[in-house]
Amino acid sequence: MTSLPAILLGFLISSLIGSAFHLIFGGNSGKLIYYLILSWIGFWIGQALANILGWEFLSLGQLHLGMAVLLSVIFLAIGYWLGLKPKTDDKNRL
Repeated sequence: MTSLPAILLGFLISSLIGSAFHLIFGGNSGKLIYYLILSWIGFWIGQALANILGWEFLSLGQLHLGMAVLLSVIFLAIGYWLGLKPKTDDKNRL
């Protein structure tokens, strides 16, 4: 993939996914940056994986949107899960 419009569209779509995730799950501006970075990484890994394997799932020009969006959401879900803080119960503290 060498087309600049495809790269810009990919960053736009992945940024929208990360922003929508932040809108749904909330957080401060640090979380927004965290979600955007996770979404970008997941999107481009999904794009590269689909390109290497030759999968044509929901392609739009040079972008393999199906796999890219799927991995973007998976990365966001894993990042959200890893970022959760355990709830402590004051009664069970020693």
